[in-house]
Formats: sequence, structure tokens, C-alpha cells
Amino acid sequence: MQQTVDFQNRSHNALGDPQIRKNFRSAMDGLIQKRRQAFPEREALEQLRWKGEKIKANALSKLPALLAQLEENCVKNGIQVHWAETVEEANHIVLDIMNRHDAKQLIKGKSMVSEEMDLNHFLEQHGIECLESDLGEFIIQLINEKPSHIIAPAIHMNRLQVAKLFNEKFPEIPYTDDVDTMTRNARDILRRKFYEAPVGLSGVNFAVAETGTLCLVENEGNGRMCATVPQVHIAVTGIEKVVEKLSDIPTLLRLLTRSATGQPITTYFNMINAPRQSGEKDGPKEVHLVLLDNGRSRIFQDAELISTLRCIRCGACMNNCPVYARIGGHAYGTTIPGPIGSILEPQKSGLDELGDLPTASTLCGACAEVCPVRIPIPKLLNRLRFEKNRTDETGSVKGAGSGREWKEATLWKLWQILHATPPLYRIGVKIITRLRGLMPTQLGPWTSVRKAPRIAKKSLHELAQEEGFDHE
Repeated sequence: MQQTVDFQNRSHNALGDPQIRKNFRSAMDGLIQKRRQAFPEREALEQLRWKGEKIKANALSKLPALLAQLEENCVKNGIQVHWAETVEEANHIVLDIMNRHDAKQLIKGKSMVSEEMDLNHFLEQHGIECLESDLGEFIIQLINEKPSHIIAPAIHMNRLQVAKLFNEKFPEIPYTDDVDTMTRNARDILRRKFYEAPVGLSGVNFAVAETGTLCLVENEGNGRMCATVPQVHIAVTGIEKVVEKLSDIPTLLRLLTRSATGQPITTYFNMINAPRQSGEKDGPKEVHLVLLDNGRSRIFQDAELISTLRCIRCGACMNNCPVYARIGGHAYGTTIPGPIGSILEPQKSGLDELGDLPTASTLCGACAEVCPVRIPIPKLLNRLRFEKNRTDETGSVKGAGSGREWKEATLWKLWQILHATPPLYRIGVKIITRLRGLMPTQLGPWTSVRKAPRIAKKSLHELAQEEGFDHE
């Protein structure tokens, strides 16, 4: 219940903050327009989406075999592979690697899985300094916040807010609210750290089973530096990021970049195959791949919910969601917010913890219309709503049935009996119409934004009988 209360409070606070709403509306409108321009031909877009869906669905249908193939080929290439069932295991794997190299500094590229692991906090508890090198991640790290968007972590802040933050944190640097100058200042601060940190960490956008290749998509170059400048590179990713063939990547890359930022391709596309080889002058001496489960195997086992794992983390569903655009990512209180987060996070953490998120939707279908791999998000939201309120606890989703209350179950049972028994129904209608004045005006959340329904003085049957119609 605490998670539910927190979500409601965060949503209420966000709706009451005009600056947040203005920032998100401006950002979302810009991203929506860029995506439209990137896909001018509707028919070509749909063909590409069908192809992307097929690629991801094929990979998921062979997931265990592809993961084994990925490990085999990564090991052949010299990449050390680690398996983690939980975030706790993944965190300790990273910590062990750091300790083996006596490393006290970690420079990080953008990684939503590391956010899922809460890796920064974990390592800092063990005396290790973590520094985010992605500009958006660097900004929110300065104010100790979580990303509010999976593509643009600091999208909830405008230019002037960032300028004020930089001036507070780095008073030795002259104040400026020029975006290019602030970017250069941040780059100067971060680049010094690249040469000091012995270990770098990044995420993985796609892991190719056929070749043991780790693909990393980015715009700033910080991910590439994290993967090449330090002597040790650690890549962390969810097990669902594996694809079968290298030839699958161009389609997914086109869909990802154009859906996310409207770009034909990002500035950098990194393909990591191995650590530094003999005779090479740069690159890490060690490369580690950490494959995280954290509930994904449970999702994989459900024939319908498995489509959740097709997500390529473009953020298009968030950009087009009328709910997300008004409350922002922090209101959800999860690593992945928005529509995709409302189906993914409750499945990982349990409906007893995050069962309110599937209800944070109008079911307008905008998310499904723009999803590059055609995830039926509204359908899955409805499925999770059912799982939360099902009459038994036999569902495949963690926390199934946790939202079912005995009072509600009793009322629906009485409703069923009443409508299945005509004599009882007629008696019940007469009682309700005669005692309509006792109808409460407050009916929980329903009447927080609506008026309570008014019961008529007479039933339809009674009105028909008065007009001479036989209602039997």
C-alpha cells in the first residue's frame, strides 16, 4: 500500500508543479515532431516495425539457446561472461571485479540496468567513487535524482535550471546558461576523470549471439571512452537484449534511433568484440559482460507477457503518452517509467509492490501505435490489471491477486447473485429506488473527480408498466 500512496502523492505533486509540466510538454512535443519527420512514409514505417517485431520475437523464442551461444562466442573472443539472477548478485560481481584491480574509481556510461541495480549507491557504500559521464546522467547525479526518461535522463529540467545547478556545484566556473558552453564545461570536468578511473562501465543496446558482439548506441562519445580508455571495461545488460544475427542490427538500429530522437543514426555506434589484442594501441585489457535476470525469466515463461521483453528502450511510448507527459518519470518511482515501465516494473517487482502502475493509463493506445517493435502495451496493461484483482493467486505474475479485497469480492458476488435471480433483482431494485436518498456522495477515488451517480425514482420496468407495456 505504501507504494500506491507514494505514487499518488508524487503524481499529485507533479501535476501541481507548472514548471515540470511546461518542461515535459515542450520536450515531448519536440521529440514527437522529430519522430514524425524521421518516418515520413507510413507504409515503410509499418514494414520496418513488422520486421523489428519479428527479429525480437524470434530472439525471445530462442532465448536460452541464444544466451548460451552468446556466452560461447564472447568467451572465444576473450570477453569474460558473468550471470546474475538478482541485482544483489550483479552488484557483487561488479564489486569483485573492482576489488581484484584495487580500483576505487568507476567511470560510467549511460546504463539503465546499472540504475536498476542501484549500482552507484552500492559501490559508494564500499568506498568506490562512481561518476556518470553521460551529460544527462551527470546532471541528475549532481542533484541525487534518478533518470526521469530512459533516453534523456534530465529532460524534466530546463536550460536555466541546469545553469543554476552548475553554478552551485562548480562556483569556480563562470556562470553561463548557454547550452554549448555548459556542455563544454561538463566535458572538461568529466574528461579528466577518464584518465584517472581504472575501470569503465557501460550498458548494452544489443548483444549479438552469432558473433559475441556487444553493441552500444550513443551520441556523446562518453560510452566509447568508458569502453576504451580504462584498462577494464564492464558491460551490464538484461538477458533480453540478445539478438540472433549481426544482420538483425541495422533494422533495430534504424528503429531505435529514429523512434528515440528522430536521428537517422546516432553519432557513435560501438561494436565491442574483444579486449585489446596484441599489437593494438588502445582498448581495455579486460572486458566483462554481466547478464542480469532479475525477474525476466519469469516474464519469459508467460506466452502473452513475453512481448514485454521485446522493448529496445527507445522511449517513444513515453514521449506520446498523455499521462507521462503530465506527471513525468519521477512520479512512477521506478527505474523505467511511462507505459513500458507500467508493464515491465510490476512484473519484475510484483503487483503487490507496483500494482498501481498499470492503472496509470487512459488506454488510449498511443504507446502501441508508436512502439517500434509493436508491443501491445494497452493489452498487457489490462492483463496486469486482471492479474492484480484476480480471485485466486495462481497467476504467473508475481503478486497476482494482491489487489483483491474481500469487501469488493463480496459486493461483486452479491451483484452476480442478484442479476442471476429475477425475483431478488426486482426486490432489490425496489429497495434501492425507494432508499435512493441514502446513497453516499463519496465513493472513494471515483468521486474525487466525478459526482456520485443519482438513482432514479422508478426503475425502467416500473415506468414501462405505467405506460401500459408488459415488462414481464
